[in-house]
Amino acid sequence: MAASQSQTLSLLAFVTFSILAFASTVSSHNITQILADSPDYSSFNSYLTQTKLADEINSRTTITVLVLNNGAMSSLAGKHPLSVIKSALSLLVLLDYYDPLKLHGLSKGTTLSTTLYQTTGNAPGNLGFVNITDLKGGKVGFGSAVSGSKLDSSYTKSVKQIPYNISILEIDAPIIAPGVLTAPAPSAAVSNITGLLEKAGCKTFAGLLVSSGVLKTYESAIEKGLTVFAPSDEAFKAEGVPDLTKLTQAEVVSLLEYHALAEYKPKGSLKTNKNNITTLATSGVGKFDLTTSTSGDEVILHTGVAPSRLADTVLDATPVVIFTVDSVLLPAELFGKSKSISPAPAPAPETAEAPSPAEGPSPTAASPPAPPTDDAPDSAPSDSPAGSAKSKSANAAVGVSSPSLFTLLVTFAAVTVSVSLRF
Repeated sequence: MAASQSQTLSLLAFVTFSILAFASTVSSHNITQILADSPDYSSFNSYLTQTKLADEINSRTTITVLVLNNGAMSSLAGKHPLSVIKSALSLLVLLDYYDPLKLHGLSKGTTLSTTLYQTTGNAPGNLGFVNITDLKGGKVGFGSAVSGSKLDSSYTKSVKQIPYNISILEIDAPIIAPGVLTAPAPSAAVSNITGLLEKAGCKTFAGLLVSSGVLKTYESAIEKGLTVFAPSDEAFKAEGVPDLTKLTQAEVVSLLEYHALAEYKPKGSLKTNKNNITTLATSGVGKFDLTTSTSGDEVILHTGVAPSRLADTVLDATPVVIFTVDSVLLPAELFGKSKSISPAPAPAPETAEAPSPAEGPSPTAASPPAPPTDDAPDSAPSDSPAGSAKSKSANAAVGVSSPSLFTLLVTFAAVTVSVSLRF
């Protein structure tokens, strides 16, 4: 009997080790760390970091990166604004998994692959797609999918694969789509912030920026980096939105500054964010900060009062990005439970003793349920339903979730014990 128990424990230890070893093989990738081992790609790797494309790549689970060595990068590096280089490199990030075997086994010998550039909203027609064609004789050509474009780039070698998570392949030249290298500089693209906001359906927000003078604060931050979360006009009309006329001028300024960051933080960076985010309104440690969580491809902003979903990207031109959000961001410093700002329209009176959810209704049906304790000082998104969604998203990024591993481990253990008891 003792021998049987010993065998059971040994088998259980082996199963546990095997599962943990399997889990380690599906850990999330880090493109900058992978390329750091290859000095030939130092320029390419540096620009992935500067443009924040590395964050976007790391946030996705199935992706192919077409890398350029330092010589091939010289045609881009230092010759174009950072926003243009980002667009060019976005065309080299394919939203599918291609390894050498798949490249040489394409159905009909050719295919169109979606790139990261397609997700920016600035790629009409086939501008955000890449044509991949097996030219036989061991050669594979790459080019823009826009009609009439040539296959100006060729596959040279495989760098690294983590099946079927990330594949890194070297090509000998950038893939140049029509108009990408002649895009206007960011200063020209954001010269009229209010015009961009009004066109995106954020006229109320744009008007407040002008009347309060906060627009000048936004404009002064553009050169070093600016991220704007603009509530839609419908967001200001939503039930439960406080009456902003009850705010002092200083509070209005703080509210509007709370909707922007003095840094360039595109969606990919927000998806991988794990820390508190400092806003233009931040006046001390933990004051007027934001936190984030994810639900699939969605990003949820948490204020401590109510959640808001990142809706659309109005502009992404490094170092400036402007998003629309479907709820007004309500900082706890102005709209926490202890504050007396009246909502408009006014709801039924709420007593201090009456239990109430910390967050209001979810912004949309697509948003996760509001965290029940989002405004508690010691709570964090990871403790909330939205935080749970973030955990699920993170687990999805590595292919196997922790609960799944735990369940598998317990199942193996149960089977092992059951088998041992028979002896």
